[in-house]
Amino acid sequence: MRLMQDPVQVLLIFAKEDNQSDGFWWACDRAGYRCNIARTPESALECFLDKHQEIIVIDHRNSRYFDAEDICRSIRATKPSEHAVILAVVPRTSADQEETSILPLLNAGFNRQFMENSSITACYNELVQIEHGEVRSQFKLRACNAVFTALDHCQEAIEITSEDHVIQYVNPAFEQMMGYHKGELIGRELTELPKSDKNCADLLDTINTFIKKGKEWQGVYYTRRKSGDSIQQQVKITPVIGQGGKIRHFVSLKRLHCANENSNQLYKSHHDDKYTGDNSQSESHSCRCKNRRKDSIDIKLITSQSSDAPLYSAQQHRGDSSMARIHSMTIEAPITKVINIINAAQENSPVTVAEALDRVLEILRTTELYSPQLGTKDEDPHTSDLVGGLMTDGLRRLSGNEYVFSKNVNLSHSLLSVPNTTNDVPPCVVQLLENEESWDFNIFELEAVTNKRPLVYLGLKVFARFGVCEFLNCAEATLRAWLQVIEANYHSSNSYHNSTHAADVLHATAFFLRKERVKGSLDHLDEVAALIAATIHDVDHPGRTNSFLCNAGSELAVLYNDMAVLESHHTALAFQLTTTDSKCNIFKNIDRNHYRTLRQAIIDMVLATEMTKHFEHVNRFVNSINKPMASEETSSHNDSSDCERIANIKNFPDIQILIKRMMIKCADVANPCRPLELCIEWAGRISEEYFAQTEEEKRKGLPVVMPVFDRNTCSIPKSQISFIDYFITDMFDAWDAFAHLPVLMQHLANNYKYWKTLDELKCKSLRLPSENNY
Repeated sequence: MRLMQDPVQVLLIFAKEDNQSDGFWWACDRAGYRCNIARTPESALECFLDKHQEIIVIDHRNSRYFDAEDICRSIRATKPSEHAVILAVVPRTSADQEETSILPLLNAGFNRQFMENSSITACYNELVQIEHGEVRSQFKLRACNAVFTALDHCQEAIEITSEDHVIQYVNPAFEQMMGYHKGELIGRELTELPKSDKNCADLLDTINTFIKKGKEWQGVYYTRRKSGDSIQQQVKITPVIGQGGKIRHFVSLKRLHCANENSNQLYKSHHDDKYTGDNSQSESHSCRCKNRRKDSIDIKLITSQSSDAPLYSAQQHRGDSSMARIHSMTIEAPITKVINIINAAQENSPVTVAEALDRVLEILRTTELYSPQLGTKDEDPHTSDLVGGLMTDGLRRLSGNEYVFSKNVNLSHSLLSVPNTTNDVPPCVVQLLENEESWDFNIFELEAVTNKRPLVYLGLKVFARFGVCEFLNCAEATLRAWLQVIEANYHSSNSYHNSTHAADVLHATAFFLRKERVKGSLDHLDEVAALIAATIHDVDHPGRTNSFLCNAGSELAVLYNDMAVLESHHTALAFQLTTTDSKCNIFKNIDRNHYRTLRQAIIDMVLATEMTKHFEHVNRFVNSINKPMASEETSSHNDSSDCERIANIKNFPDIQILIKRMMIKCADVANPCRPLELCIEWAGRISEEYFAQTEEEKRKGLPVVMPVFDRNTCSIPKSQISFIDYFITDMFDAWDAFAHLPVLMQHLANNYKYWKTLDELKCKSLRLPSENNY
């Protein structure tokens, strides 16, 4: 509700124009107020009754023309004046003259006096003070009239008490439900009213504990009517914080929980109730009757199963007809089907089952179905900083500082020396690549011997092994040029997000694609899409997080509306680099339909690496793949049935999409599952990148996204433990259950134990004290 009228209206009552009336006139103009001037008592009253001004200024300096106090009384005799502030302009007193009392003015109906001062600034200050004080308070009081009118006509019983539980207001619906007249209730303490003995012994203490802490309580409560009957109510008690930040009132909304045998009427509610899962309310929840509600998302329809239900008014009938149309709609989204099935199941369910289903419905209606509710883990600053930095897109506080991406897109590859064919690869590189199919392959050794260009060499070997050129119908020279262009657009200055990381993710993806269940579930197109997605997934990464870019108001954050900024940029730039030059366009010879399918798969996989959807992807994978497969395995243990199940996945593209997303996600953050030496190196590199970001944020006055990553105070072991606990363990457990990856899980366990040991020894560095420093 809007509580301020714009603009404020002022009435000036001056018999003659002078410097004082002009001062108020121009003050109104400066403040943007609407101003009227009246010269006689009659015109003043007529003008006020017409416009209902909020501020009235009456000249009280000279009684020769009119009596200011009589004018004030005549205005105060009208009903609209209760919301007006009336100011008396009085003559300035001399230094030797005693100032007169203001009581006669107050008795006449004035609110304030203004000592004569024709300065526009003085008049302006006085009017503005009145607006920000009395006028705004009067607007709030005026709004209260509307609010109480609404409460009086509300069909839900409402009771308002003071902080000491003294009843201050009840509406007619409350009087009707409880059988009392409001005169019998207002001013009495709740403790004076009869109590029902059907409530749990400690329920009142539980309620008081909740509401005294400023928390809302809702649940089922038994109360006693004036006639002595006990009735069951659904109650919601909301503490109201008032002046001084203290609880000043309690507002209770009550309605009959079910049709009570001692009640003579059936009360219908038109408001939504939310049943929380608080332990303090669990006992009261079990008392709910079996009459179920038909739910829409925002509207509840309560239907009576009684044969003698009362007649509806025409207005109620129209509302019920609208609800009937809503429930008859054929919008068959999957979640709608689920909710409808649950609603139908509630009709004939036992009370305990119906209660559980109510909670299920509440959870299903949230938009964050796959985001976990943070528990004790996020109390650790390392965890909360990592979660906040990786799973949000910043505080959205724009700044004059902007992080600008490098615009020197490296479309040319003439400066890089790459082999003309795979036979031209240097012997030292060939020797290293002999072990590239092993999970323990050391990507840092390849980085060293290739002068920080491991992606081209590893890419040539891996793509050849998976027949990518044959599938794309492109020459090996085109593939070499493409790999060269992509690697040139990774920033070698980044400690972590460089082409070595891309090569590492490509290696992990290729390793996963060779696992029997993965290989049996995907087509050749899926394999090619996965390898390309892994290669390009971080191209042109600036070494800063999405949160940083959004906070800095970067060009890319503006371009992509602060949503999946980097991931969108990686895919868009990769396709731009690929298609702008025929020499490196690996897609130029494939069928148009195949290209569209391949492009969509690549984009989907790269976007899956964005961390805000992490839990959604993991939970979908678990619920759609892990659990169904585990269920089937319990009923059939022979190998042929497993092969049949895996082969059958190719008939379900949606399942294939989930597998590809999980595969690239695991490949992207597989560092904790690498051999310890590699894990330590990656931990040092990502920490260095986060340290640099924190320093830049402080230097540019941007919000610090991950404060724990301060170079001088950060504990790298703690950050790794938090990352593994929160992001890695569950995801790799799910991926291992599908792909069977014992070597990865063993490394993960060993690495976690290593970081725990460092943490217990209070080490903040990467190495044990007995080892060489990193």
